[in-house]
Amino acid sequence: MATVTLKNVKKIYDNKVTAVHDFNLEIADKEFIVLVGPSGCGKSTTLRMVAGLEEISEGELLIDGKRMNDVEPKDRDIAMVFQSYALYPHMTVYENMAFALKLRKMPKEEIDQKVREAAEILDITQYLDRKPKALSGGQRQRVAIGRAIVRNPKVFLMDEPLSNLDAKLRNQMRAEIIKLRQRIDTTFVYVTHDQTEAMTLGDRIVIMKDGFIMQIGTPQEVFDRPVNIFVAGFIGTPQMNFFDGKLTKRGDVYEIAVADAVMPLSAEISKALAGKGVGEKAVKVGIRPEHISFAKESSPNTVSGTVDVSEMMGSEVYLHVTAGEKDVVLRVPTTDLPAEHRGGIPYGVKVNFTFRPELIHLFDPETEMNLLAD
Repeated sequence: MATVTLKNVKKIYDNKVTAVHDFNLEIADKEFIVLVGPSGCGKSTTLRMVAGLEEISEGELLIDGKRMNDVEPKDRDIAMVFQSYALYPHMTVYENMAFALKLRKMPKEEIDQKVREAAEILDITQYLDRKPKALSGGQRQRVAIGRAIVRNPKVFLMDEPLSNLDAKLRNQMRAEIIKLRQRIDTTFVYVTHDQTEAMTLGDRIVIMKDGFIMQIGTPQEVFDRPVNIFVAGFIGTPQMNFFDGKLTKRGDVYEIAVADAVMPLSAEISKALAGKGVGEKAVKVGIRPEHISFAKESSPNTVSGTVDVSEMMGSEVYLHVTAGEKDVVLRVPTTDLPAEHRGGIPYGVKVNFTFRPELIHLFDPETEMNLLAD
């Protein structure tokens, strides 16, 4: 078992700057949790408190039900992989991976077995006699992960381990981490600022901002049901479009007036709004770029705009359209474009579009909370 519990954890520097506010999280045995958010949101500080590299100012940290606040890092049965790899340059790959086990005075045969097993899992057996300077960034990161694996820790902590790699290597290493997780089957706590990493790796995601938890949920939950405007804008690529709108009601159906168009909401959303007693009011309307549909002609339910930029992404095009005074991004499969525009729609072309009614998000302009959040 390797459960991790953080209860009302705070980190305060110099008795005045609070980096992490009242952090509460229950991590189940063998769960992969990702802490994600912009730089300075407190995610790495939280991870370092779990590791014992930062003192907990208030609250409690429990691993397997045992209080760890005052336990030395070496006695917490955790292993941490850093962004900077932190390998010993004068040691070979084998020596780097074996070092912690030698400090424990483990028998040589057992050390050799553990190192070679980890090297096999990570496909770095052929590099065991090399020094770190002879390795690529991706290979060095595998060595750093291998050095953590050999310790067979209860909890695996990873602090932005892929951020020093180029885009292609990051994609490869993401897949490697997913495979690794399936093979070593332990509890992971992973920190990143990259929401793509968070969405692809995590069983659950903890989204942070300014030291506060904004939302905890599965990747699908935070994508489909963001609790506020920050989460809605942070999760998803390109990010969600936001409009000032007015929520009105016609019979049992709610509508939104947005950018000179009036769009009916789906029966499901209308029912949910009615159930919460939401009346007619000003709202922030959110719609993801992939949930905007082209319309062949202008109508009261469509928004008209002019194409500014076409970004060809291969199987799809990101269109930047000026509608009114707003830049709206559409994510359009190339197969949905007219044959003459498969390579992108030229600058200045007028387009009409509408929102998929069942995928519209509504937020309170003052609290910024999702009107449909539980």
